[in-house]
Amino acid sequence: MTNRCVARRCLFVAVLYCSGVLALGQENEPQIHVIVDMVQLNVAVTDAKGNYITGIRPQDFTIYEDGVKEKLATFAEGNEPARRLVDIPPAGDGKTPSAAPEQAAQASSDEPASLGSLVAGANVFVLFDTSNYMYRGFVFAQDAIADFVRSLETADKIAFYSYSRDLLRASPLTPERALVLRGVRNTVAGDDAALYDCLLLTLRDASAITGKKAVVVFSNGPDNASMVPPEDIAEMAQSAGIPIYMISTQEARLEPVSTAVFERMTAATGGKAYFAKSWRDQRKAFASIRDDLGHLYSLSYYPQPNPNRGWRAITVKLEGPHMNKYHIRTRNGYRPQPNRYYSGDTLTKTTAQ
Repeated sequence: MTNRCVARRCLFVAVLYCSGVLALGQENEPQIHVIVDMVQLNVAVTDAKGNYITGIRPQDFTIYEDGVKEKLATFAEGNEPARRLVDIPPAGDGKTPSAAPEQAAQASSDEPASLGSLVAGANVFVLFDTSNYMYRGFVFAQDAIADFVRSLETADKIAFYSYSRDLLRASPLTPERALVLRGVRNTVAGDDAALYDCLLLTLRDASAITGKKAVVVFSNGPDNASMVPPEDIAEMAQSAGIPIYMISTQEARLEPVSTAVFERMTAATGGKAYFAKSWRDQRKAFASIRDDLGHLYSLSYYPQPNPNRGWRAITVKLEGPHMNKYHIRTRNGYRPQPNRYYSGDTLTKTTAQ
């Protein structure tokens, strides 16, 4: 059991290292200062019946990080272009962005490409359970996923991965829906399920790209082969700002531990968990996820100076008359990822692999 725990931690640390998540530096070397980039939030706003609320203005949102009020940098609703609300500070100057009200109504014409890609459309990673849990209903699940892929008209790109004990990148991120559908149809059932290990690798791929992104998991049973604990998966997704949506069957819900893990993981990242009793419910769940992605508000900010290099709590509120009756769903925090750092006057950038 001890060796298995050590192996779990080794795998997780190795993946984080490759993703540029671990801080760089050794003893007796110059001190390294982390420069925190723009923090992006995907926010769903619903009423008491679960209906999406549209038309909320940037000034209606208030964001707190570790209790400190933050200033919105960009704003977008659904698939609309980003509005830049503050000037972007030069990298590493350590200053708070200054307000630019005249830019709040429309995106600046000289806006950097990286900012435009922030909300140009969601990049969706679909992870499909092909373990031996999926022997029954395999074809129905393929049909539901294929319909979901076809329906994602506003998504920039889609990737389709499958997993059993190992991860198969059947269709890397691409705008070509036909390639994704071919990957779906070519899947075959495998052996044990290493969901968390494969989800970790999927998150690593997603964190290496810019823009709005989400991971959609279709699982038919609990994990019985992973080395990485689900708590590490949730923290990585939160820190990278990637919501996880999980569709699981009724069989999986009969396993209380997996049910609790799925619900906790998705809620922490700003996603949702669905438990489908039939293939019809699977289709409804995919349709709900598509609807959710199309109604998200994209908010971003540059964090105020904060000495906390550990977990930072995020709270999003709505201000104004009658706003307190609405419900907000988004990630609840993150851990700064030092993929840019400087030593002295030298700025260095590390690239996620």
